[in-house]
Amino acid sequence: MNDERLTEAGPVGGADDPRPEPDRPVRPERAQGRKRRGPGPVTLLLLPALVTVTGVAAFLALGGLPSPWPEDDSAADPAAAVDIDPSYLPWLRKAASGCTVLRPSVLAAQIDQLSGWSDDSDELSGQKGIAAFTDDEWRTWGKDDDGNGRSSPRDPADAVMALGRRDCSLAEKVTELRTEGRINGDLVELTLAAYAVGPDAVTEAGKAPAAAKTYLGEVQGLLPRYEALDREDSGGGAAGAAGALLTAPVSPLTVTSPYGSREHPLTGVTKLHTGVDFAAPQGAQVVAARRGRVVFAALTSAYGNRIVIDHGTIQGKRVETTYSHLSSLGVAVGQSVEAGAPVGRVGSTGLSTGPHLHFEVVVDGYYTDPRPWVVAGGI
Repeated sequence: MNDERLTEAGPVGGADDPRPEPDRPVRPERAQGRKRRGPGPVTLLLLPALVTVTGVAAFLALGGLPSPWPEDDSAADPAAAVDIDPSYLPWLRKAASGCTVLRPSVLAAQIDQLSGWSDDSDELSGQKGIAAFTDDEWRTWGKDDDGNGRSSPRDPADAVMALGRRDCSLAEKVTELRTEGRINGDLVELTLAAYAVGPDAVTEAGKAPAAAKTYLGEVQGLLPRYEALDREDSGGGAAGAAGALLTAPVSPLTVTSPYGSREHPLTGVTKLHTGVDFAAPQGAQVVAARRGRVVFAALTSAYGNRIVIDHGTIQGKRVETTYSHLSSLGVAVGQSVEAGAPVGRVGSTGLSTGPHLHFEVVVDGYYTDPRPWVVAGGI
């Protein structure tokens, strides 16, 4: 932001000098010889207006009338900050809580893109309500969520909840596909792409396909408008500086392939290496990098035996860690683990050239370099 400073230096002296002139004696001969004249016609016309303006200015300077506009309390009311019906906010939050991928802002941006918050039906497409459901879609996703005795796409609460269920179902599919190594990308983008063109098209492309880019661009362009809705969703979590948030998953930590773009040693394809490879002998113990809950533990084609642990919210961000190419799995889905608890053994399953641990950190759906998150010790 430019630092623009205003100066108040004005002319000194001259016609515009606001300082009063000193009293000057009137010469008697001129005072006696000068005939006193009354106000002219221009003065008579302008004087009342001048008095009125001066009085109003003084009145306003002293406080004036109370403002007809309410104080800006958007910090306390996120719905006010984004200019939507406040009654929608609890439903947006409830719908987004159905899965870790969604946020209220994502649902709100979708609804804005789909209908502009209008519940008028589209006679040509058959889409109804603010979430633009067709009758066939509503039979799959619609429920009487607000308990008013009817299930209708024109009921905003029902529509928001139905859109949340639909998105969470798609998020679950793309999360599984990405965990298996069949697709890559941000989970929110992949979910929105699956909404636009279907999960099969996403699977075939291995990422968000070109056919979904227009929809993605429109929704993502609307997201900043609704970020205030996520204000209360930062949640609690362990605080601390990055670099001391995760413990070492294997010991010692010897990097053989860092995070970043590289040519895969087996496929020859150059793409993002989404984690860090740590050298370790076959059967070495692998431990949880932080307290959390196991959300995936199974054999996949690309990652071999793979574990994904959800650590909840850390410093306002959703964090997961993954452990791949394991020779054996020591935990099951749904199991809670503590930091340092054994979860598996180093191996070379899946697309691997030898025993090592492929370790990833996923922050708000994005792969990120794990090294700043792990306690120093050889990295």
